[in-house]
Amino acid sequence: MGSVLVAFSGGVDSSLLLAAARDALGERVLAVTAVSPLLSESEISWAGKVASKLGARWMELPIPCLDSPYFLENPPDRCYQCKKELFSALLRKADEEGLRTVVEGTQQDDLTDYRPGLRALRELGIRSPFMELRLEKDQIRLMARDRGLPNWNRTSSACLASRIPYGHAVTVEKLRRIAVCEAIIQEMGFSQVRVRDHGAVARIELLPSEMRHALDDSVLEAILTRCQEQGFAYVTLDLRGYRTGSMNEALPDEMRR
Repeated sequence: MGSVLVAFSGGVDSSLLLAAARDALGERVLAVTAVSPLLSESEISWAGKVASKLGARWMELPIPCLDSPYFLENPPDRCYQCKKELFSALLRKADEEGLRTVVEGTQQDDLTDYRPGLRALRELGIRSPFMELRLEKDQIRLMARDRGLPNWNRTSSACLASRIPYGHAVTVEKLRRIAVCEAIIQEMGFSQVRVRDHGAVARIELLPSEMRHALDDSVLEAILTRCQEQGFAYVTLDLRGYRTGSMNEALPDEMRR
């Protein structure tokens, strides 16, 4: 590829991609983290630390995505619109920096869910090396472990807007309280947390193996109190537990194919 801009979230996928790019291309690599309310401050900070550990040049690129009307409408293809805007900005940055290609870390397992953003990547000519190699998440984690990456077993994160039902406006206030509630619950010892924002209701997803801990009287009371402090009137535990893309379950089958 000659030289690349890596769309860098600090997750295991983009971290392995950045490490491989550095191994192959040396200084002809730039890691860029798109900064907006869709990514928590802790995730942005973590991305910077990982890039530094890898010795990569890293920068933050502010993306004013919440100014766009599709975040107020929040249609089912919101991710397509958002990715189109985000990666268009990354392409402009790559051009400014004299970098030939923009790459990102989508992998085979991502195809198992409704991902309209992938269409935007194809339209813009963004390269997805893990998809081209047909690598799956477990394989990427093992490669990251062997490479000595600090986040090889770090739990997956996702855009905070994915916690809000389609048709409900995505706002800074909602994103902020989601991030705060998830951080609070993680500090109680839960490894994987999603707080789905249904207006007055917080629907919490935890790993099934960790649900029993949530039902401890003191933990239950702490979760309830802290989430209500952030503006939720009702706090519920999803009995199916954590899974990616649970908001997509309400979409028609033909749309999810």
